[in-house]
Amino acid sequence: MDTKSQLINTATALFQQKGYKSVGLNEILKACNVTKGALYHHFPNGKEELLIACLHDLNEAITTDIKTIFKENLSIREAIRSMIDKLVHDFESDGTLSGYTFSSMVSEMATVSEPVRNACSALYENIQHIFYEKLVTEGFSSESASEMALLMTASIEGAMMLCRTQKSTDPLKTVAKLIPNLLKSF
Repeated sequence: MDTKSQLINTATALFQQKGYKSVGLNEILKACNVTKGALYHHFPNGKEELLIACLHDLNEAITTDIKTIFKENLSIREAIRSMIDKLVHDFESDGTLSGYTFSSMVSEMATVSEPVRNACSALYENIQHIFYEKLVTEGFSSESASEMALLMTASIEGAMMLCRTQKSTDPLKTVAKLIPNLLKSF
């Protein structure tokens, strides 16, 4: 793995585990076994630029994963169930949802930094768009698909945050049970 990728992967994991503000550059450098010069070579503007790179990397990984799940499942109900089942499995086996959640970074930094807010917003928009497209292909009106995609995104992201705070997969399991019922009512 090249140095830039190593910095992004390590920083992403640390930011998700501890929060952006709790992770110092020295901790990232030590975990990567690289110098400050190497970090500033790849990220001349420092830690915030590294965070934005982490968010872009998460955006790509998460949207690719969701798109794959949605292509493999014919209906929105099956796709959502499969996506949430994957999250539950990951949480139960790893004790975390680190690959999917970035809400801790959003809550810490989105009001402080416009570039970070924009990177976070882009990820949420991508997730909603994937949901939206699947809903439209199943016959939902554009307006209903847009509303439901927002509700699904907020519900799943909120459930992931609750899973982390409660150390339980129950919130995700509840959302997995309720979303199909909501889809029927739209």
